[in-house]
Amino acid sequence: MPTITAASAQGLRDLIDQYTTGENPKLPGIVYCAFGQDSLPIFQHASGKKGLSTTQPMTLDTTFWLLSFTKLVTSIACMQCVERGLLKLDDADQLEELAPELRHVQVLQRTAEGDFRYVPKKSRITFRMLLNHTAGFGYAFEDDKLAEVARPVGLDDFSCDRFDVINRPLVNQPGEKFQYGTSMDWAGIIVERATGVSLETYFQENIFGPLDINSITFQPSEESKSRLAYMHQRDVDGGFYEIDHIYRKPLVVKTQEEKDNLFCAGGHGCFGKPAEFSRIIALLLNDGQDARTKAQLLRPETIDEMFTDQISDKPRYSNKFIPVSKPTLARPTPLTAMPEDHTEGWGLSFSISHHPSPTGRPAGAASWEGLANLYWFADRKNKLGGIIATQIAPYGDPHVLECSDKVETEIYKIIASRTTE
Repeated sequence: MPTITAASAQGLRDLIDQYTTGENPKLPGIVYCAFGQDSLPIFQHASGKKGLSTTQPMTLDTTFWLLSFTKLVTSIACMQCVERGLLKLDDADQLEELAPELRHVQVLQRTAEGDFRYVPKKSRITFRMLLNHTAGFGYAFEDDKLAEVARPVGLDDFSCDRFDVINRPLVNQPGEKFQYGTSMDWAGIIVERATGVSLETYFQENIFGPLDINSITFQPSEESKSRLAYMHQRDVDGGFYEIDHIYRKPLVVKTQEEKDNLFCAGGHGCFGKPAEFSRIIALLLNDGQDARTKAQLLRPETIDEMFTDQISDKPRYSNKFIPVSKPTLARPTPLTAMPEDHTEGWGLSFSISHHPSPTGRPAGAASWEGLANLYWFADRKNKLGGIIATQIAPYGDPHVLECSDKVETEIYKIIASRTTE
């Protein structure tokens, strides 16, 4: 397992603290974790405060809205169902039997005159398409068609209401292209219908329980909510301020009946401790087995399939400009300039790098993120994983990205120097 000396760890803590301390901190608070295939920490640090207006420090026990980190857990659940014969990746008949809504969903298009129309889909949707984001679904915060067609009422991607997922049109023909969207919310619904239990129950019994994970849930307890990090917004001048939580409904329900009626959004709905999420990522580094409990959650060949680029015929071009329709939630990409031929792939269901990163992360590594500026990676080659977590919008915050790159670069340098000693 990679190791870091006490002196090197202190240097990393000092680096992170530069972003959260001083008279005008760049960020309210950060949690950073680096770990090996056994999920034990190589380095971890909580810096700053839970919120701008509070004196409570950020800690490793602080509760975060994990957003699209949830997609990784959902993908593990999906592949468990595939292994157990409950679901098939390429059987459109099975998918439509479980979700008749997908048989009839139409494609939203904008006409040359600027009007909207709905047209039939030309191909059928498969479970694999949901996992690799080629089914045709989008997010309203990114896709202007979805955002505009729903006005004046609007469309909330984070309403915690399954109605907003089930009744959403496609924005592309199935199989036509990669577009990030609500496909993993649909994948979670499919798991629920195939197993007959809620996604919360499935996660607890088949993933979190075997891993001894206690904090991650769609239904945060009162104790968990008492440790909640505040949500923040970056302003146009570069400062930041506190805002109401973007995902309020799971945080305000009181009774168990209300909790049981919550939509378990497989694309973004989990809360928990980022440090504990390292147990999930470590499964990717250790061929599907938890090194501590010895629980085999997925077969090694399934992990290999998840790391196989599913969109090699339609790669994601890193330097392609992708606008956003709700700039308070996300910044347009690319977040940093990339070579014109720089591409990335997509596995089941996370990004696959085609090129080495300047930080030292090699090609073939997996990664993804959450809208409130949380980022994770899994480097199978070096058996190294990492998480940086904050709670600030919009996505793509330059200070979070800069801090992440600097810390990751130093960690790779430290590990490289120790392997040559």
